[in-house]
Amino acid sequence: MASTIQALPTEVVYLITAGEVIDSLASVVRELVENSLDAGATRIVVSLWPQQWRIRVADNGCGMNLDDLQQAATAHSTSKIRSSADLWKINSLGFRGEALHSLTTLAELEILSRPLGGNLGWRIIYGDGGKVVQVEATAIAPGTVVTVSHLFGNCSSRRQGLPTTAQQMKAVQATIHQIALCHPRVTWQIWQNDRQWFTISPARTTGQLLPQILPQVRQGDLQEVKLEIPNPPNSCTDAIHRVSPHSALTLVVGLPDRCHRHRPDWVRVAINGRMVKTPELEQTILSAFHRTLPRDRYPICFLHLAISPDQINWNRNPAKTEIYLNEIIYWQEQITQAINQALSISSNNLKEAVHTTRVSKLLKAAEAKGSYNFNSQNPNENPKTPNSSLPTPNSLKAVAQVSNTYIVVEHSGGMWLVEQHIAHERVLYEQLCDDWQLLPVEPPIILYQLSPAQVLQLQRIGLEIEPFGEQLWAVRNIPAPLQQRDDCAEAILELSWGGDLQTAQVAVACRSAIRNGTPMNQQEMQTLLDNWQRTRNPRTCPHGRPIYLSLEESALARFFRRNWVIGKSHGI
Repeated sequence: MASTIQALPTEVVYLITAGEVIDSLASVVRELVENSLDAGATRIVVSLWPQQWRIRVADNGCGMNLDDLQQAATAHSTSKIRSSADLWKINSLGFRGEALHSLTTLAELEILSRPLGGNLGWRIIYGDGGKVVQVEATAIAPGTVVTVSHLFGNCSSRRQGLPTTAQQMKAVQATIHQIALCHPRVTWQIWQNDRQWFTISPARTTGQLLPQILPQVRQGDLQEVKLEIPNPPNSCTDAIHRVSPHSALTLVVGLPDRCHRHRPDWVRVAINGRMVKTPELEQTILSAFHRTLPRDRYPICFLHLAISPDQINWNRNPAKTEIYLNEIIYWQEQITQAINQALSISSNNLKEAVHTTRVSKLLKAAEAKGSYNFNSQNPNENPKTPNSSLPTPNSLKAVAQVSNTYIVVEHSGGMWLVEQHIAHERVLYEQLCDDWQLLPVEPPIILYQLSPAQVLQLQRIGLEIEPFGEQLWAVRNIPAPLQQRDDCAEAILELSWGGDLQTAQVAVACRSAIRNGTPMNQQEMQTLLDNWQRTRNPRTCPHGRPIYLSLEESALARFFRRNWVIGKSHGI
């Protein structure tokens, strides 16, 4: 087997971003684990002895032959790139060839490895600068075991400047969690002081893996979307650079009516197998969840983009956590569309269940005359809503109204209770966001004793307001939904107390929506459901309240014990 690890040419070394990457126990784990993943490992065992400053990473990857082992720890030696052109088509997690070399200057380094198909393994101990000081044959399964001992032993001040052991172990755990999310099919075993610390079992998808890392989140709280999207139209078309004409987007979101966080610590972005810091994409995610969560709450969202390497500049930061992404606006648009799809309610993401008794047989509705005339042809409704093709009409079927507040809804996987006021509020809010219409009103609405700040606020959201006498103000246009309301003056006064345009839109939608306690007939309920399921974010109202309560068919079957054997249930 020929040697694949070679020293980089001098001109390539000069192009590589310099900087120290080994600065903690967590950084050692990260660099060694990334090497294991680049070697194709599907099982990785990390052992730590923090008091001894010792780390061992064992994997079942492709392994290295003797020639590669003797070259592995020299400066700028790598098997992952050869020339400067390779810096623009990086498909591996590492490429600088500096991690193992840095470790030989900061610690004692030992590597055992045996290549796949090889009959013999080798053990090598490296000295300062990556020089080989001991070589011997050894018995080892195919794969590699790297042991780092006495880390920072030659620099006591470095050790003293690091956080406490507990904080470093927390950083190690976070590092492994981040890498595991990007590589869900890998088995992880983590040991601390010869005791098993935690494990991560492999999963088919990231969404199935996430509850192992975030135990308070259940599988049913998550929605996973996988999309194949075309590469940006202006991107490089060089066949050497291009891996595929398409890119892949994997998105795992916590449904906003079921789970969220106090901090934006679970808005995570990964690109081509590595977690990265991308403020532009993180802000895009937060914006897509705007007005779906309660105040001061943040979403759970993991985004993984698998894109052509020519779209990325990994050579921006030595730790490769900060990148430059070409065509950033294009990717932001794709992410927003994917989140909208994940949060929508359609026949594609309604849970399918096999059942023998339809919910309609369990419920019988006596329809009464409604006193509320719900106009399905709302003048503000945009017929070309982004999700108009996703839901199918009547995939949600109105069955009954409970307490003149909740609509009983049947669908293919069970039944829901939908609160009519906030469902209508969501509909109106998105209509107002799409088309904020201000209509002239005659005679004008007269308001009394407004402060200068209140007048400025009304002008800021587009209302025409002018003095009408001492302490009197005339408002000559109003938001369209308020035109037919008797409490229009009170509504405008409410808008004057502050907030941006979206805050005003929320207030108008809330005031204009159907009130709870209002009776609705069958057609009115169905029209509301049809409009609601077409909204972009139908799971919560603009204030973050959940709109519906789900009673899935499987849960109904368990409650009514429909899986009982009849003979046994009668004591036979």
